[in-house]
Amino acid sequence: MLDNILQAIDHGQKESIEGLKQFLRIPSVSTDGRYAADIQRCADWLAGTIREIGLDARVYSSAGHPVVVARNDHQPGRPTVLFYGHYDVQPPDPLDQWVTPPFEPAIRDGAIYARGAADDKGQVWAHLQAIRHWQANGGLPVNLVMLIEGEEEIGSASLPAFIESHRDLLRADLALASDTNQYARGLPAISYGLRGIVFLEITLTGPSHDLHSGIYGGSVPNVANVLAELLATLHDKDGRVNIDGFYDDVLPLTDAERQMWRKLPFDEARFAAGLGLTPAQLVGEAGYSTLERQWARPTCDINGLTSGYQGPGAKTIIPATASVKISMRLVPNQDPATISRKVEQTLRRRCPATVKLEINGNTWSPPILVPRDGAPIRAAVEAYKIGFNATPTLIRCGGTLHVVPQIKSLLGIDTLLVGFGLPDDRVHSPNEKFDLDALHGGTRTAAALYQNLAQPDSFK
Repeated sequence: MLDNILQAIDHGQKESIEGLKQFLRIPSVSTDGRYAADIQRCADWLAGTIREIGLDARVYSSAGHPVVVARNDHQPGRPTVLFYGHYDVQPPDPLDQWVTPPFEPAIRDGAIYARGAADDKGQVWAHLQAIRHWQANGGLPVNLVMLIEGEEEIGSASLPAFIESHRDLLRADLALASDTNQYARGLPAISYGLRGIVFLEITLTGPSHDLHSGIYGGSVPNVANVLAELLATLHDKDGRVNIDGFYDDVLPLTDAERQMWRKLPFDEARFAAGLGLTPAQLVGEAGYSTLERQWARPTCDINGLTSGYQGPGAKTIIPATASVKISMRLVPNQDPATISRKVEQTLRRRCPATVKLEINGNTWSPPILVPRDGAPIRAAVEAYKIGFNATPTLIRCGGTLHVVPQIKSLLGIDTLLVGFGLPDDRVHSPNEKFDLDALHGGTRTAAALYQNLAQPDSFK
């Protein structure tokens, strides 16, 4: 049966690309209220498309954007797989940097270019096409539940409540998601770990209003100066985060992991050049390689700074307020609530009494690590061999998927992360793309994976 399905996938590539173009034309930007009608339209279109391939699909309301849930005909005795994806996308700005308009999909150089092409519409589409061909050939061999949300790009804020109130609908033996990357062209990857995140917005307040820097300079606190001094204390000379107790619970890398990652083809000069840097400009925690820093070490980064006048020309003031957005990527076994508390305690102790410090926007998500030798991973390895004609490597991912720990805590199941994107897909940036080879290989991999997960020992 699988051979017939793979042949149908091979012969249906043109039709698959045309369908993905329809998906990508809908500007489902979740963070901007001006796109609310498009968000609803995308959810409705997606549910309708899923119904056409033979599943029961419904658009559910949530506290935020709509959620699409679909199911095939469940049969007793078969394993149940919960597929997760998202249909929302990042804003396309800056528009002038796109070669072709972000919501007018264009094919060039063997890839499809559009906002959401790789993150996550193209990867969701690969699964939908695999499911379509299974349904046309007697039906999927597993019980399937699809959960496709519209808020991933804004933190999935409504999803925990939705999952909790629909536990029976979403109950499964394993979750499956494709929102990560291959390691490189020709080397697919399974991600067995994700970093968590803590996000804070810190505001310092000094005088009641902006002041003339000539009249008042040198006699009142300058919050911009104070904030710069405070931020300068966040790292030591060896690149370690200088927060009391920050590393207390960090799970060290195993020797086996470090050896496995050293064998990966990684060209540091090429990596740096792709970012417009030289190898000498790469920085990070001493004693760790670039891959180890990205995948398995915690970080603290300034994401944005605001204070004073920033328009053209000069306006010589002492600003009344200064703010900074900071994110920390966490690794197993760091607890986000504990880290958030330690950061706040450290900053308050270091902040001088001459200014007022406030901390807002405190959000977090825990890190995830799943066993590398589990049966689901073995099933995915064999599926990649069929889909991409290559044995995948096992990696961690430096990013965060909020839904993975939510699924773990609310439904009690792990998530298998099988990504089809590539590191150069420019997700969240202008000229986002998804290689057509990745779309095709991902579709074949998904088709094989559903068969492999149907085997009796796939969840042991």
